[in-house]
Amino acid sequence: NDRLERFASLVSHDLRNPLNVAQGRVEYLRGEDDSEHLAATGRALDRMEGLIEDVLALARQGQPIAERDRVTLSVVAEEAWAVVESDTATLTVDGDGTFMADSTRLQQLFENLFRNAIEHAGADVDIRVGALDNRAGFYIADDGAGIPVQDRERVLESGYSTASEGTGLGLSIVSEIVAAHDWQIDVTDSDAGGARFEIAGVQLEA
Repeated sequence: NDRLERFASLVSHDLRNPLNVAQGRVEYLRGEDDSEHLAATGRALDRMEGLIEDVLALARQGQPIAERDRVTLSVVAEEAWAVVESDTATLTVDGDGTFMADSTRLQQLFENLFRNAIEHAGADVDIRVGALDNRAGFYIADDGAGIPVQDRERVLESGYSTASEGTGLGLSIVSEIVAAHDWQIDVTDSDAGGARFEIAGVQLEA
């Protein structure tokens, strides 16, 4: 794990330098002539930057957790929601509780699942977070089209994506964060027919 993180950090650093130069040159040229070719180049460079961030996160998030903090489900969900860009999507927290977790990694878990819902279910998606009824843990659910049964294990694999602009790393990062906490994750249907991610093995206290 240590070697993997060092490698990811090295690759990230060595890629970011020329990437930042290219982004700066594109922005300069767009100030003189904002052509569609420069706009497309800018989007491609932004996608490269996103891939670098995801690869670095994937290398780090699966590492064992040394220390955990007491966190509150609703607080983490709201803090993650605050940094997810969406003007029309809604978040509802149905239940609450406190538990022990790495707060930084946990927030990224929520951010990635929120972004995944917005990306696949639409900008006006309704997302719900709450405690599981039948076992210890919590869920994140949406009212989108859901995930076909045959794809529910594959969506958690690195590189799998049905979105043309997706990196295929967002949900695999979620899976790594869950594993690092010694929890389990299951993909199923929400009550609204959308996707529901259940994180089990989390002892919530009222």
